[in-house]
Amino acid sequence: MKLSVVIISGPCGVGKSTITKALVNNIEKTMLVEGDLLFHMISDQTMNWEQKLAITWQNILSVTNNALQSNLNVVIDYVVEDELDWFISQLTNENVEVYYIVLIANDEAIRDRIEKRGDIELLHRSSQLLQELSTKQANIPFLYDTTNKSITEIVQDLEKKMKHFRYKTME
Repeated sequence: MKLSVVIISGPCGVGKSTITKALVNNIEKTMLVEGDLLFHMISDQTMNWEQKLAITWQNILSVTNNALQSNLNVVIDYVVEDELDWFISQLTNENVEVYYIVLIANDEAIRDRIEKRGDIELLHRSSQLLQELSTKQANIPFLYDTTNKSITEIVQDLEKKMKHFRYKTME
C-alpha cells in the first residue's frame, strides 16, 4: 500500500493550519509537519530570510523522509512557492503518492480571518501570496477555494476529491 504526502499551501488566512490539523485527524498513521514551526526554530539573526527558508525546506524534507521510513503518511502545512519539484525529487521512499493543494479565498474572507486572529501585519504578504499562488500556471489545477465553507465541509470535500490533487512530477 502506498503512503501519502499531502502538501497544503496557500497564503495566510485561507485555513491551512486548521484544515491540515483536521485532515490529520481523518488519516490513519499520519504525521503533521508544520513548516512555520520549523522556520521559527531558527534563531540566528545573522541569516537572511532566504537562508532560513532553505534550511526550513531541508528540515521539512528530513522530517518527511523520516516519517515515510516509519510507514507514516505525511501532511505538510507550509507555503510552497518554487520548492515543490525539488522537494518531490528528494523523497527517499518511492512508494509514495504526493498530493498538492493550494488553498485560496477571496480578499474579504482573508482580511476577516486575519483581523479575527489579530495578525494585521500579515495582510499585505497574504494578499501578495494570494495573487502569486492563484495565478501561477502550475498551481491552477490544484487550487481549492475555502471562501464561505466550513472546516468540516472543506475537509470532507478534499477527502472526496483527493485524487484530483494528485501531483504528477515532470520526469
